[in-house]
Amino acid sequence: MEREELKKIFTDVLGIDKNTNVEDLLYAENDKWDSVAHMALVAKIEDHFDIMIDTEDIIDMSSFHKSIEIISKYDERS
Repeated sequence: MEREELKKIFTDVLGIDKNTNVEDLLYAENDKWDSVAHMALVAKIEDHFDIMIDTEDIIDMSSFHKSIEIISKYDERS
Protein backbone atom coordinates (compact mmCIF):
# COMPACT_ATOMS: atom_id res chain seq x y z
CA MET A 1 0.00 0.00 0.00
CA GLU A 2 1.29 3.39 -0.95
CA ARG A 3 1.01 5.90 1.89
CA GLU A 4 0.97 8.86 -0.52
CA GLU A 5 -1.96 7.34 -2.42
CA LEU A 6 -3.91 7.08 0.83
CA LYS A 7 -3.06 10.69 1.74
CA LYS A 8 -4.44 11.80 -1.63
CA ILE A 9 -7.64 9.82 -1.05
CA PHE A 10 -8.09 11.52 2.33
CA THR A 11 -7.53 15.03 0.95
CA ASP A 12 -9.74 14.43 -2.11
CA VAL A 13 -12.65 12.80 -0.31
CA LEU A 14 -12.61 15.11 2.70
CA GLY A 15 -12.09 18.19 0.54
CA ILE A 16 -9.15 19.43 2.54
CA ASP A 17 -6.02 21.23 1.38
CA LYS A 18 -3.37 18.85 0.02
CA ASN A 19 -0.86 20.43 2.41
CA THR A 20 -2.90 19.42 5.46
CA ASN A 21 -1.14 16.92 7.69
CA VAL A 22 -3.56 14.02 7.28
CA GLU A 23 -1.46 11.95 9.67
CA ASP A 24 -3.06 13.92 12.52
CA LEU A 25 -6.66 13.54 11.32
CA LEU A 26 -9.14 11.88 13.66
CA TYR A 27 -12.70 10.90 12.78
CA ALA A 28 -15.34 13.32 14.10
CA GLU A 29 -12.66 15.68 15.43
CA ASN A 30 -12.34 17.32 12.04
CA ASP A 31 -15.49 19.01 10.75
CA LYS A 32 -14.85 17.59 7.27
CA TRP A 33 -14.71 13.97 8.49
CA ASP A 34 -18.29 13.26 9.53
CA SER A 35 -20.30 10.05 9.08
CA VAL A 36 -21.20 10.78 5.45
CA ALA A 37 -17.59 11.62 4.56
CA HIS A 38 -16.50 8.49 6.44
CA MET A 39 -18.58 6.26 4.19
CA ALA A 40 -17.33 8.08 1.08
CA LEU A 41 -13.78 7.60 2.33
CA VAL A 42 -14.35 3.88 2.91
CA ALA A 43 -15.88 3.51 -0.58
CA LYS A 44 -12.95 5.28 -2.23
CA ILE A 45 -10.40 3.22 -0.27
CA GLU A 46 -12.18 -0.02 -1.18
CA ASP A 47 -12.34 0.97 -4.82
CA HIS A 48 -8.75 2.20 -5.04
CA PHE A 49 -7.15 -0.75 -3.24
CA ASP A 50 -9.65 -3.32 -4.60
CA ILE A 51 -10.66 -4.57 -1.15
CA MET A 52 -13.92 -5.02 0.75
CA ILE A 53 -13.63 -3.68 4.30
CA ASP A 54 -15.57 -5.51 7.01
CA THR A 55 -18.14 -3.55 9.01
CA GLU A 56 -16.07 -3.88 12.19
CA ASP A 57 -13.08 -2.32 10.45
CA ILE A 58 -15.21 0.49 9.01
CA ILE A 59 -16.28 1.35 12.54
CA ASP A 60 -12.68 1.09 13.82
CA MET A 61 -11.28 3.35 11.08
CA SER A 62 -10.94 6.39 13.33
CA SER A 63 -7.68 7.93 12.16
CA PHE A 64 -5.29 8.02 9.23
CA HIS A 65 -2.94 5.66 11.05
CA LYS A 66 -5.74 3.21 11.83
CA SER A 67 -6.68 3.30 8.15
CA ILE A 68 -3.16 2.20 7.22
CA GLU A 69 -3.34 -0.62 9.73
CA ILE A 70 -6.70 -1.80 8.41
CA ILE A 71 -5.73 -1.60 4.73
CA SER A 72 -2.50 -3.48 5.44
CA LYS A 73 -4.51 -6.30 6.98
CA TYR A 74 -6.43 -6.72 3.71
CA ASP A 75 -3.23 -6.56 1.64
CA GLU A 76 -1.96 -9.54 3.63
CA ARG A 77 -5.03 -11.57 2.61
CA SER A 78 -4.19 -11.27 -1.08
